[in-house]
Amino acid sequence: MRKKLVMVGNGMAGVASIEHLLKLAPQKYEITIFGSEPHPNYNRIMLSSVLAGDTEMKDIVINDWDWYKDNQITLHAGHTVNKVDTKNKTVATDTGITESYDELILATGSLPFMLPLPGADKEGVIAFRDIKDCETMIETAKQYKKAVVIGGGLLGLEAARGLLNLNMDVTVVHIHQYLMERQLDQTAAIMLQRELEAQGMKFLLEKNSEAITGKQRVTGLKFDDGTWAEADLIVMAVGIRPNVALAKGAGVEINRGIVVNDYLETSLPNVYAIGECAEHRGIAYGLVAPLYEQGAVLAKRLAGVETEGYQGSVTSTKLKVSGVNVFSAGQFADDLHTRSVRVQDDFNGIYKKVVIKNGRVIGSVLFGDTSDGSRIFSMIRSGEDVTGKEKQILLADDASGKGKSDVELVAAMADDEIICGCNGVSKGDIVSAIHDKGCTSVGEIKACTKASGGCGSCKNLVEGLLAHTLGEDGVTTVKEGICGCTPLGRDEVVAAIREMKLTTSKEVMHVLEWHNKEGCSKCRPALNYYLGMVWPEEHEDERESRFVNERNHANIQKDGRYSVVPRIYGGVTTPEDLKKIADVAVKYNVELVKITGGQRLDLFGIEKEDLPKVWEELGMESGYAYGKALRTVKTCVGSTWCRFGTQDSIQMGIDLEKKFQRMNTPAKVKMAVSGCPRNCAEATIKDYGVVAIDGGWEIYVGGNGGTDVRAADSLVRVKTSEEVIEWSGAYWQYYRENANYNERTSKWIERVGIDAIKQALAKPEDRKALFERLDKALSLIEDPWKEVLENEELRKSFEKLEVNEQLAH
Repeated sequence: MRKKLVMVGNGMAGVASIEHLLKLAPQKYEITIFGSEPHPNYNRIMLSSVLAGDTEMKDIVINDWDWYKDNQITLHAGHTVNKVDTKNKTVATDTGITESYDELILATGSLPFMLPLPGADKEGVIAFRDIKDCETMIETAKQYKKAVVIGGGLLGLEAARGLLNLNMDVTVVHIHQYLMERQLDQTAAIMLQRELEAQGMKFLLEKNSEAITGKQRVTGLKFDDGTWAEADLIVMAVGIRPNVALAKGAGVEINRGIVVNDYLETSLPNVYAIGECAEHRGIAYGLVAPLYEQGAVLAKRLAGVETEGYQGSVTSTKLKVSGVNVFSAGQFADDLHTRSVRVQDDFNGIYKKVVIKNGRVIGSVLFGDTSDGSRIFSMIRSGEDVTGKEKQILLADDASGKGKSDVELVAAMADDEIICGCNGVSKGDIVSAIHDKGCTSVGEIKACTKASGGCGSCKNLVEGLLAHTLGEDGVTTVKEGICGCTPLGRDEVVAAIREMKLTTSKEVMHVLEWHNKEGCSKCRPALNYYLGMVWPEEHEDERESRFVNERNHANIQKDGRYSVVPRIYGGVTTPEDLKKIADVAVKYNVELVKITGGQRLDLFGIEKEDLPKVWEELGMESGYAYGKALRTVKTCVGSTWCRFGTQDSIQMGIDLEKKFQRMNTPAKVKMAVSGCPRNCAEATIKDYGVVAIDGGWEIYVGGNGGTDVRAADSLVRVKTSEEVIEWSGAYWQYYRENANYNERTSKWIERVGIDAIKQALAKPEDRKALFERLDKALSLIEDPWKEVLENEELRKSFEKLEVNEQLAH
């Protein structure tokens, strides 16, 4: 009969320990987990990415509901254990559940420290610790604009970045003279502050908070020097403390945290503690890597596998703060007994510092470029003597001038050393996956262990470990799929959609056995496009799979508001349309009306809830400035006005634009028509360019005027305007059917070659068939705003911003 194992806490450290245990002794325990949050296990350190809009909530789930079911684990999510009876070996919850145990793990984590300020109980004062806090910030940002974050550490800065993305005016208050003093020295902190101020953050340093003002809701924060800051929202991010109340009530020995020995055992038999709630040799760790190291030891102890026990951790921090890479490890502060090597480049935002004591590296700070982090941390852990080579450390670590390769780095690591900090995967875990499960590629390692599945910064080390373990020839180079959810490429996916008559993304992911059953932000939009291209009638557009700009039919700006671009055909407008635009701009307080490079007017500074009303009052076709579609057709004045013009380029541009507006394409496309070879409309650096010549037109394709400038290739020379339209339709449909999603025409043509495209379009009957397929697709696409304006539910979604919407890309 299996023993009963109960764990209180459903966080990262505890569940990681259970994962280890399942590998070591899968049938030894009947496992029950209690979690206070109504969610499966998720990556708490990725909450800042969710708040900042870099990822979605579902993408940070580590173990989904099915994982618990598949491993026969009973999960009580949304139930808080409030009593432990160690005499009768039971736990009880606030919801009335009582569960007996043979072995008990306390993984209660930590609680955010809330400053005991007068007024701290007012509405609008919160911490930043869980999903609920994220949702509160998002909801608050809809009504209020002034946010104050107390705490200039990592958590506070991440909260501030997220609030900036929510269009709030953000001030960070910090009691110290510089930011992130636990991870950075003053030089790096100043560089970070400079970068964050450029992003829009404001800072009040060396400020001691005294009281929170306001009646029911917060209105400001008062400091002990008599000054104050206005605030509609105050986020306290001043630290955490171990959550020990449950253990204390059960009679377990408590100091700062729950006191544990090297085997994570508490003072009471059959009761263990792990994670941020535990205190080992006087230290309560708050970083991920040490907690995973604890989990590996506890799993061995419970499985009956011999272990030396947990010896404590040398910590390092490698992270990204508002887009800036930061690394620190060990003792990076200078004192009388240390010497340092530094490299600083203020113009490129790079700072590197290595601290040396008695010939050994004891600490480091890297800012901007953290590529040396793993190598330097390895030196700190190993304690190797660097005497005589100190100056080479930041450029190389040996006298030959060559730094250690990733293979050499992982070879020197201990088996219990963490390689993937996001998911707590050690070198030993990966080696086991290679030997026991036959993993030979990074993708297979990710599927088996989750290594490289978080921020991805450990991918090079995973590759190095594969090469070290299997040899270079033993590593499989896996064909790149459309994303990490599948090894299938674009052509295989599209072929399966056609052959199996798949009409929804869910069907595709299920039938083609996606690794991630929900897909990701890369494949969901691609599948939505491919399905719509193959089945224009059967497939119903999946609005939730589109990027935020496409969902809202407007371009989101850095302040969270939107810009609207109505269609202006060929750069030609009318007094009536100009009057509509002017009226809307005045009515909705548009801050800027700009003539774009595509000969249109762009209205900046529109609130999301006003978008339906703006489009309704404009009464104009959308210019698709946000979409993977035809954006613009730029024209010169041509023969109508110019003495050099040989054809009516304005009319040709209008005809092309009206014919292909609303056309969905793998990536954005731009067109241009020039009235003569002088090419004033810059047709030869557009995705599709038409140049008038005496007696006809020349068509150019695959140009790009962006950062990677590419001159267009000549496709064909035709005589009539009708032929231009015919070739255009055939070309665009061939591109729609054959390019990868998000692949610009310039990259597509470089990949397939202009000759292959010419051959595909050479026969009139082939061009006709392509044109007819495009015509059919275009006939089914209506003005994108028509659906919103006529659908009450969709319209309301703009007036009440959904959480999902704000968390989009």
